[in-house]
Amino acid sequence: MKQHIVRIALGLAVMLLFVGHAGNFYNIGLITRLDNIIYDTRLAVTMPGGVDPRVVILDIDERSLDKNALGRWPWRRDKLSLLLKKLFDEYGIIIAGFDVVFAEPDESSGLPVLDKLAKGKLRDVGQFQSALNELRPELDYDGIFTKTLKGRPVVLGYYFNSEENAVQSGAIPEPVLPKGTFQGRNISFTTWRGYGGNLPEFQANAANAGHFNPLVDVDGVSRRVPMLAEFHGAYYEALPLAMIRVLAGYPKVEPGFASDRFSSKGYSGLEWLKVGPVTIPVDENVSALIPYRGRRGSFKYVSLADVYFDKVPRDELRGKIALIGTSAPGLLDLRSTPVGSVYPGVEIHANMITAMLDNDFKQKPPYMLGAEVLLLLVGGIALAMLVPLLSPLKATLVSLLAMLLITALNVIVWAKGGMVLPLASSLLMTAALFALNMSWGYFVESRSKRQFTELFGQYVPPELVDKMAADPEKYSMEGKSEELTVLFSDIVGFTSISESLEPKELSQFINDYLTAMSLVIRNNRGTLDKYIGDAIMAFWGAPVEDPEHARQGVISAMAMQTELDKLRAQMLARGWPDIRIGVGVNTGNMRVGDMGSKLRKAYTVMGDAVNLGSRLESLTRVYGVGIIVGPNTRQAVKDIAFRELDRVRVKGKDEPVDIFEPVGIEGQVDKKVVDEIKLWHKALRAYRAQKWDEAEMDLFNLQRMSPESRLYQLYFERIKQCRNDPPGPDWDGVTVFKTK
Repeated sequence: MKQHIVRIALGLAVMLLFVGHAGNFYNIGLITRLDNIIYDTRLAVTMPGGVDPRVVILDIDERSLDKNALGRWPWRRDKLSLLLKKLFDEYGIIIAGFDVVFAEPDESSGLPVLDKLAKGKLRDVGQFQSALNELRPELDYDGIFTKTLKGRPVVLGYYFNSEENAVQSGAIPEPVLPKGTFQGRNISFTTWRGYGGNLPEFQANAANAGHFNPLVDVDGVSRRVPMLAEFHGAYYEALPLAMIRVLAGYPKVEPGFASDRFSSKGYSGLEWLKVGPVTIPVDENVSALIPYRGRRGSFKYVSLADVYFDKVPRDELRGKIALIGTSAPGLLDLRSTPVGSVYPGVEIHANMITAMLDNDFKQKPPYMLGAEVLLLLVGGIALAMLVPLLSPLKATLVSLLAMLLITALNVIVWAKGGMVLPLASSLLMTAALFALNMSWGYFVESRSKRQFTELFGQYVPPELVDKMAADPEKYSMEGKSEELTVLFSDIVGFTSISESLEPKELSQFINDYLTAMSLVIRNNRGTLDKYIGDAIMAFWGAPVEDPEHARQGVISAMAMQTELDKLRAQMLARGWPDIRIGVGVNTGNMRVGDMGSKLRKAYTVMGDAVNLGSRLESLTRVYGVGIIVGPNTRQAVKDIAFRELDRVRVKGKDEPVDIFEPVGIEGQVDKKVVDEIKLWHKALRAYRAQKWDEAEMDLFNLQRMSPESRLYQLYFERIKQCRNDPPGPDWDGVTVFKTK
């Protein structure tokens, strides 16, 4: 045992690492992501499937939004009133829940204008006043809708938000549990700063209202719904719960605590909510797991256009619970879920209602945290003590057997007990303990691997070093000429930023920035050349060949801008200045190799194509864009959409070059952006053809689409200059830059 003491100690340290994650002392992203994948897989395998006939989704679909049907959203409230009357009085639904918010008054009838006239120019026209008073009930669409709500079991929806400057608009219902209900108990409710509610008269006449804020996990997937959300110390129910309470005759929400059953004063976790005959198990955030029945379409969808135009058989909706929501992409209520990446939010509420009707939830009560920690402690100690004593074969068999037993226990707890016990930590801990012991003693790498790490480790990602070490004769630092792609990036206004920070802050600022950007480059298989102050130089295609070096460079540039958005938020939160960067990418023939000295090696690239890449980065400030690429890069990359910016002649080059801005992956760019780019290219052609009026008209339209665009303002200025000083018939449309 003595000779294995270090291995055992390391094994116990590994175990404690996973115990710390399970105990919520810190979060290991990989474990969380894997647990989510495992949960989603179990859910997909065990979903009951089929269509629940009790709940129907009345869909604000694309067909309903057609101009020949009900038209674009929001619809007139008199139309909605007619729909509700049809649904209750003719079709016989038993309850309706709205997965939309009625936040603004409906002024489409023109009544506010008529009232203004009645108080102004036509104030003394008695006939007008009389006619307006007669017409008012017909033109007051909100009043019509209010009367329709009154006395009917209609549940409205609203949303909470937690933005820094969150506002409180509209009206929300009285809290289902008052402030102080959970005083003295450490419960992690979801808390909010603001809300978007309905018009007060609607809220006052509706049967109830509930929020529609599903929790979104770190991977962007909706797996839970907070049954109670905290706002200003009081507690508000979710939309599905609000509907169930209306159906059940407004029973109280009764919280249930573990101490009620186990007489334990040390555990204060809220485990369930009792609502009449329904018991809803909740987790540490007072959220319930969404029990998805199946993929999208597990509930009957009926187009509201068909209801409005009486195309639905009467018996098809009789006795149904109706949810009114949208599946139309343009109305932005599509979510990522374990059963589909594009899933209507309204169907989440339908799944929750079905589960409440059946009292059928999977549950992850707060005490499952303790169960996971206990399992890790027992299993980790046993494996850390046992595996070092075994031969490699026996250690492999024991580790595999441990994984099988852990998985079997987890499946039994899920299937028989309806409990969600995290699995990833246990599996990864077992694998980590096995890997630790199998790799023990392996400290000295092969000579070729060490050599390449010394030569190239500071430039290229480790996985490329491994590839090079597998065939060392193929790679060297000897200079050669290759077609490569180079990237330059620089912080805009870094001098003023550096002067506004203390030395320690500046050091942390630049370290955080360079680390984040360098990781993006490395993750895209780039060779990190050098840092020049706040500037970064990188290239693709050497020392390891990459046929897609141009694409990798452009993808990296876009990823750097995306990563910068995340970094900017962190920096602003620390009181540091805002940060923007310019990125230039160019492809061409370059000389690559060791361009250093006897004192220090420098694996880098040189040549005209490299110089152009640096110039392109500088031009980002002129055109007000984040990225500019050269013509060769644009030609080499086929699956990325670009916007042509200009034809320029940079300092040091006689030949003009076309410059472009990448806007996104082809097929993933928003249609509005595609339309804007098409109009821009039309304006650019008119500009080069000296059709100033046509170009100016297109620029006016473009500026309305993107009023903040520096590019459009730049061309307005150029057109003005060309009008004052016409360039002549032989003008080639090239912009000449005489400085770097």
